[in-house]
Amino acid sequence: MDNNNNNNQIENANQNENENEMKNLEKKVTKNLIKDYSNLLNENSFKDFSIFVENKSNPFEIKVHKSILSSRSPFFNESLRQESLSISLNQFNKKEMESILSYIYYGNISFENQENLIQLLEISIYFKLNLLKEIIQKKILNSINYSNFFQFLFQNRNLNSNEIEIKCFELINQNFSQIQNNENLFNLTKEEIIKFIQFKQEKKEIFQFDFFQFLNNWIEKRNQRLKGKKEKEKEKEKGIEKKRLFHSFFSLFDKDSISKQDFDKLKQFDFFPKSFLVDIQNKVIQDNQKEIEDKEKEIEKNQKENQQMKIEIEEKWKKEVENKEKENQQMKIEIEEKWKKEVEEKEKENQQMKIEIEEKWKKEVEKMKPIFDEIEEMKKQFQSFWNSEIVQDIEYVKKLQEWINDNDFFSKMKKGFSAKRDGFNSQNWHKAVDGKGKTLVIIKTKQNFIFGGFTQVGFKSANGEWSNDSNAFIFSLRNDKGDRIPAKFTCKEPQYAIYSHLNIGPRFGQGTDFRINSNLQPGYSNFGHSYIPPNGITYGTDSGKSYLAGSYDKWVVDEVESYFI
Repeated sequence: MDNNNNNNQIENANQNENENEMKNLEKKVTKNLIKDYSNLLNENSFKDFSIFVENKSNPFEIKVHKSILSSRSPFFNESLRQESLSISLNQFNKKEMESILSYIYYGNISFENQENLIQLLEISIYFKLNLLKEIIQKKILNSINYSNFFQFLFQNRNLNSNEIEIKCFELINQNFSQIQNNENLFNLTKEEIIKFIQFKQEKKEIFQFDFFQFLNNWIEKRNQRLKGKKEKEKEKEKGIEKKRLFHSFFSLFDKDSISKQDFDKLKQFDFFPKSFLVDIQNKVIQDNQKEIEDKEKEIEKNQKENQQMKIEIEEKWKKEVENKEKENQQMKIEIEEKWKKEVEEKEKENQQMKIEIEEKWKKEVEKMKPIFDEIEEMKKQFQSFWNSEIVQDIEYVKKLQEWINDNDFFSKMKKGFSAKRDGFNSQNWHKAVDGKGKTLVIIKTKQNFIFGGFTQVGFKSANGEWSNDSNAFIFSLRNDKGDRIPAKFTCKEPQYAIYSHLNIGPRFGQGTDFRINSNLQPGYSNFGHSYIPPNGITYGTDSGKSYLAGSYDKWVVDEVESYFI
């Protein structure tokens, strides 16, 4: 038995030794293979292909082996199928090409220079070296830290790597209070800020006041590019651009993601969308109401506990009285007095608590009164267009009130026609608006232009008739030009102010300044014929054809609304 064990041990030892020798030989083969391919790259033997880099500062040529490149890189496999003996790659420098070739030949690449990691990642993507791409990307993610994340974020704009962007956003988020005045933070693009907001929303984080302060400062710096205009006009344009950007950002926010404690501070920014302000305000009111209700429940609970305590004390008292009555009548009287005092004290405590809660509630209501008054005032100004699909901005309402200058019209007017509600059909439109007198027409296109017209005389049920109206005007509320503001344009040919025909929708001007066809969808706009255009806009030119709706006939109607008394 002992001899068999010894033989087995010897046999196992020999087997392990053989396995170790095989592993060492395999390592030696791999090492020699790497060395051979390294020598093959460094020597000129059997090289049958040239890579030319016609870099202006340092043009160069590298001789390589066509078969090795085509077997290791999908890019070269596709590019080298032709019979050409050379290829030009002018977008790289010599050092970058040498690094990539060393990886292609024998799997080695240097990361000594941390600054060229992004360039190496771009090259690995270009040559379709997927494994190298993963290696470099992991190296980059491990290299990103507090001191360099802005550099990597900006370099990543061409690559658009989601992993790199997320890593940089995490560092921005962790250190936001320390870097909120860093100039690099203000170099973020609008798209990057939107992605950062979405990143925080996905993490369900609360946005504090310092982030909205940064947004305000970012927009201010962005608006500094407006130059060469009168100061008053420039400030007006900045305000419009600032408001537009605030609205585009705030459309991303969930009202629950904004700190309730910061609400009063956030009111200093006068660019909050109306609906967003009301939603947040309602949330604050609901939370305060819930707090009051919770306090009232607490009082009710205490009252029940006190009632139960009263019952328990009564029971206790009765038992004590029954046990001590025979011994001492005086003790019964003392217990009765004690019980009464305890009950009275508890009732006083509850009454005091109720008074304190009522006082606090009154103060909260009084504190919120200016906000309620502000919301009511906004509702009054917006009342005429409260159900409008198009007019969603209080500034647009103020402009229309100013231009029409008829308080009686605005106090009594109603939305008599909506294409989305009543159908995209010119006969439906005429049925609603004909013979109504003063009529306001507002159009929104799917390209996000808002424009329209106003007539004192109104439209008719006719098969082609012009109406004279010296008080008619055309207006533009929104277009895609950042340097344009809402504007009104008066009629210079009153005899061609408006045109009534049952087979078309609203038409203003003979040119045609604008009109909508029978199905209220396609239309035409050649602005400047019967209505006075602004400086630089000429009838019949591209400027006149694109001013109101962006083009002559390529725009599509999203909604038509008509208002009259």
